[in-house]
Amino acid sequence: QVQVVESGGGLVQAGGSLRLSCTASGLTLGDYDMGWFRQASGKDREGVAYMTWSGGSLYCTDSVKGRFTISRDNAKNTLYLHMTSLKPEDTAMYYCARSRVNGLGPCMAASFDYWGQGTQVTVSS
Repeated sequence: QVQVVESGGGLVQAGGSLRLSCTASGLTLGDYDMGWFRQASGKDREGVAYMTWSGGSLYCTDSVKGRFTISRDNAKNTLYLHMTSLKPEDTAMYYCARSRVNGLGPCMAASFDYWGQGTQVTVSS
């Protein structure tokens, strides 16, 4: 049985940093493309960052480019999202998930399965 768990969220002031972690049981993260998504209250879930099984990455929204970094530690079977220069508009529940098919729809939530419960990030102004 696959279980995905996100952690590392919290309350931070604007300009601060957080590192989110995503671990999984029953799933080897390094074998799959993985993504980070976020969903703000009242808004649709949006793609944030994507990492291929081979280590490539892309960022789904211009607003996070240069501020967020996706990475993975295969030995720890953990995916990370390092967020810096946080802004109030980054406030959201953050999720990680596995791509159903490597390389297909990297920023589209419908292309992913095995979601965690999410971790809340709140950025105060």
